[in-house]
Amino acid sequence: MDQRFKKIAIAFLLAAAFGVACVSYGPQVVAQVSNATTTAGSDAASTDIASQIAAKQQQLNAINAQIQSTQASLNSTQAQKQTLQGQLAKLNGNISTLTLNIKADQIMSDQLQLEIQGLQGDMSDIQSSIAVKETAVESILKQLQKDDTTNGNLLLVFLKGKSLADGVFEAQSLVTLQGQLSEDIGTLTDLHGQYNDNIQASQSKQAQIAIEQQNMQNQQAILQDQQAQKQALLASTKGQESTYQKQIASLQAQQQQIANDIEALDAIQRAKVNTSAIPQPQAGILLIPIQGATTANISQGYGATSFAKNGYKGKWHNGLDLATPIGTPILAADDGVISGVANEDLYCPKGAYGKFITINHFNGLTTLYGHLSRQLVKIGDTVKRGQIIGYSGETGYATGPHLHFTVFAQSTFSVENSKYCGPLPVGGDLDPYGYLF
Repeated sequence: MDQRFKKIAIAFLLAAAFGVACVSYGPQVVAQVSNATTTAGSDAASTDIASQIAAKQQQLNAINAQIQSTQASLNSTQAQKQTLQGQLAKLNGNISTLTLNIKADQIMSDQLQLEIQGLQGDMSDIQSSIAVKETAVESILKQLQKDDTTNGNLLLVFLKGKSLADGVFEAQSLVTLQGQLSEDIGTLTDLHGQYNDNIQASQSKQAQIAIEQQNMQNQQAILQDQQAQKQALLASTKGQESTYQKQIASLQAQQQQIANDIEALDAIQRAKVNTSAIPQPQAGILLIPIQGATTANISQGYGATSFAKNGYKGKWHNGLDLATPIGTPILAADDGVISGVANEDLYCPKGAYGKFITINHFNGLTTLYGHLSRQLVKIGDTVKRGQIIGYSGETGYATGPHLHFTVFAQSTFSVENSKYCGPLPVGGDLDPYGYLF
């Protein structure tokens, strides 16, 4: 085998083994996962990391159980008569939930970091295995090139034998070498595939850590807001139930007027909806805006619900209410452009949607996210399906933490300056259920 042929063969074999994979191994990519402490890749280190991950998971399970217990207590008080002590208990419950969520986010970040360390150890082991296999491939190639006249032609190898037995033996040896080479090349390809998979998994976990850190920062801000609301409530009522009940009576009268105005405006636009210009209802057209939410999260349906008639004395509920603890990340239901961001509590405290966001999507629909505790976007921003745009709360007219989600026909939608509540989203509403579930 001449030198030129040897170089071509080696280049071809190595390219076949790692050509695609090597593109992904640049220093920038490796640097993204190098923040984790590199382990020796030994069984002892792997076992230690696995036990730490399991311990974090146990802590996380315990905190989630506490959150569920706190929410169950909150849900049991929401249907009761509004009292000062009840409102204080609800605020305390929200504060406890947020405190637990912050702890859970930190534990999740720690767990993800440990998983990255485990991946780093695996990557070190894979690199060692790759080095061994590359040496084996090089050794086989050197053996194959000893016959510089046949270039691996089995017939010529057989005919060159001094005897029939020698010819058969040499041919079998060549086949064995070629088989081993093929096996080693396959193993190298698998190893590089595993290495790439670990790189991608590490990048994904780093991105998730960034999200958990973002959630912690925003939930800290929401926690401070809840603590401030509690202090303001105590200051405004001076701890007196009679004072609180006077505030409630005045608030309920305002809520009734605002509900009537919203219903009247939406009813006009509802009559203008052209169903042929919008997508027909189908599950999955819109993403459920709360990760992991199911139909079990629906605390109030769409339309002339009993709560719409008896709860806030309205006639029509223009969306779905999805029950979820305060501070839950809210996701964009689809790609689109932010068309509305406002806080109606600045104009009519506890009277309408509170802090809301609206998104104009590219399919003729507009979605509304109401009663938020925090907004992360501004008008004109472009958002992607599944992007975190805010956090759930109970601003506006809400009896407890939840997300109010409305779907409008975009051609009928606008944000109006209302008489009572400043910026008010108005449009021909549609039943969100068919677009989600």
